[in-house]
Amino acid sequence: LDGQELYSSLVGGFNASNLLAVYVVSKMLGTDKINALTQMSLLKPPAGRFERIPARDGITAIVDYAHTPDALENVLKTITHVRTGGEKVITVVGCGGDRDAAKRPVMARSATSGSDRVILTSDNPRSEDPAAILRDMEQGLDPIEKRKCLSIVDRREAIRTAAALAEPGDIVLVAGKGHETYQEIQGERHPFDDRLELKEAFAPTT
Repeated sequence: LDGQELYSSLVGGFNASNLLAVYVVSKMLGTDKINALTQMSLLKPPAGRFERIPARDGITAIVDYAHTPDALENVLKTITHVRTGGEKVITVVGCGGDRDAAKRPVMARSATSGSDRVILTSDNPRSEDPAAILRDMEQGLDPIEKRKCLSIVDRREAIRTAAALAEPGDIVLVAGKGHETYQEIQGERHPFDDRLELKEAFAPTT
């Protein structure tokens, strides 16, 4: 920026655009360039936004709040840019209940277009049957895409399955809930944190 390099822990083209906007506004406000760049370099991503989780065997494990087709595509594009070779991308994703049902098949297509394996699962089913939500998602897939997919209603089991499928160097993305610490089912919020679940799925067995 203006001849200076900026190092940031914020990943992805969308974050680069955000940082550029911040820099432009800071200049308009008269902020010293070096001070602005220093403060920008210290910015940390919000919880559950492309948040990396400790994993084994060089596996990259990521939790992200992406819960729309566009957001999911952006995250998967970012992952594509950080891939270094033949590692697989395994994505766990679902759709919320009592919300726009038309996006369900689109979410499934977005997931399969950017992943090698996809596990469709529950998000916040709310008052709906989670299995019915998965069937709606599957409607968006052609026969080739369906061969990439598993449908597992239980989100915990889906996350653990993704971890079990991952080989050294692979990338596992759990998308949709991000920072949330609950799963909403039939009017009740049950404790559930994708970050903790993914960390536990990769924890060494004793």
